[in-house]
Amino acid sequence: MPAPKLVVAKPKVDLVNHPPHYTAGRFEAIDVIEDAVQHAPNSVLGALQWQALKYLLRMWTKGNTLEDAKKSMWYLSRLIAKLENAQETNANSSRVEKAL
Repeated sequence: MPAPKLVVAKPKVDLVNHPPHYTAGRFEAIDVIEDAVQHAPNSVLGALQWQALKYLLRMWTKGNTLEDAKKSMWYLSRLIAKLENAQETNANSSRVEKAL
């Protein structure tokens, strides 16, 4: 008579609340991102930072590292452009005020 097979249950993966590509490290990505963007000066800049971080934090665990790196760069480039534009606008405003 053959020995009974041992069935080992795999832990259930929660793809909605705690997907493995966001919980691979010591800290869950959502917690890291929330801490990082809390001081953003507005929601648009915070959202762009959020997205860039999201793709960076999961890039080694999601499956397509290069794609995630490029997505992060896309959001980061957009964030940088908005920051540069704001800086130029502020500099121009200061020059106008000084001329008055």
